[in-house]
Amino acid sequence: MGALAEETCLRRLFIMDPRLNSHSLLINNNVSLLKKESPNLQNIANSKEPVVKSVGLSKEFRDFWNRPKAKAVNDIDFDVYEGEVLGLLGPNGSGKSTTIKMLLGLLYPTSGNVTVFGESPRNVRTKMRIGYLPEESYLYKYLTAMETLDFFGALFNLSKLERRNRSEQLLEMVGLSHVRNRPVGEFSKGMARRIGLAQAMINDPDLLILDEPTSGLDPIGCREIKDLITFLQKRGKTVIVSSHLLGDVEDICNRVLILYGGNIRAVGTLDELLTIPTASRITTPMLEADVTERLLKILKENLKGEEFVIDHPRRSLEDFFLDVINKARSESVKTYGAEGGGEIAGYLKHDEKPQDILKVLSAPKKTEEKPKEEMKDVEVTEDSSEKAKVALGRLVTADKEPEKAEQVKPESKKKTEEHDLINKKLSHLVSKKGPDGK
Repeated sequence: MGALAEETCLRRLFIMDPRLNSHSLLINNNVSLLKKESPNLQNIANSKEPVVKSVGLSKEFRDFWNRPKAKAVNDIDFDVYEGEVLGLLGPNGSGKSTTIKMLLGLLYPTSGNVTVFGESPRNVRTKMRIGYLPEESYLYKYLTAMETLDFFGALFNLSKLERRNRSEQLLEMVGLSHVRNRPVGEFSKGMARRIGLAQAMINDPDLLILDEPTSGLDPIGCREIKDLITFLQKRGKTVIVSSHLLGDVEDICNRVLILYGGNIRAVGTLDELLTIPTASRITTPMLEADVTERLLKILKENLKGEEFVIDHPRRSLEDFFLDVINKARSESVKTYGAEGGGEIAGYLKHDEKPQDILKVLSAPKKTEEKPKEEMKDVEVTEDSSEKAKVALGRLVTADKEPEKAEQVKPESKKKTEEHDLINKKLSHLVSKKGPDGK
């Protein structure tokens, strides 16, 4: 934006209320009357250890002859704290993806140091607590949606029952439960992104790294992902979002870090970076005509010829689009594409951490002794000699077991007498020979 256009914007007066029943004034002066609320990140930084800590982090790529080719990341320092949503911004080639790969332990830094949860990002225990959605969804196209989530769940040593429960909840959450048995190779790009998000959440991560999470998604999916990120933040999860859609970043992030040429050019909360201290905004309900006239007269007298505009507010296109789709759903209009997501997966709502789940799963299981099946009375005939031999062998083996020192109850004595009677009958049958000598 040019300097002249920017100055013009600062001197204009706009109406912003989406409900079409209020006025909003933006006036060029030195008093700010409306501020957007944001978490007190300074208190968070003072009270908690950082989840991610980078000190002098650099990455230089070299060619075959070890000659410097490109310095993607150049000596950057930053911290990310628990419960924070950080937006990692920058144009193409600014070092965002390289930074993310070093946070995941996929690339070694050329110099500097980075820790995740106080340990090296290459530590297996650290990786167990991270969820990652790459910029492109790399999936096995011949696996179904259910099999894909089961595969990624197995990588985290989740039990079969837990994998099935989480997969069903995640498919319902991302709106793909009706295509759970379709191969993911048949999915559209947006549906593949939904499966990619589900696999990133299968281990209930404490740190979630999303690279272009809304790429290829329809407005419904974008809103659902933003709602999910907001929910995870309330649970104390840490989220790092890299995106070129600045509107989405502004909706969900409370702090942003802007890279250019591998260097940090700006970092801070949205209030710190976006608030215009030389302008004021006044929002009012819908004004009567005479009140509006008096207001215009006062503004003209006090602004001394400076330009201002009074206008009716507009709804955002996203809100209007979602209203149209919700109306179609209420009329039960059938669709073969991705449906709206359901509720947040149940296992994501509790505070049990993945490492606690793994301890439970790795504990030795107690095996319950199955009661011995009681032998029922059998009808003995001459034609059942082979079956009788097998049954007799089992009884003889059972008789060789050590006798228990416990006192025998009357019911046990009765069963023992019945078994002895059956033994006698079986022994008589086996010793008896037929006319053919068998």
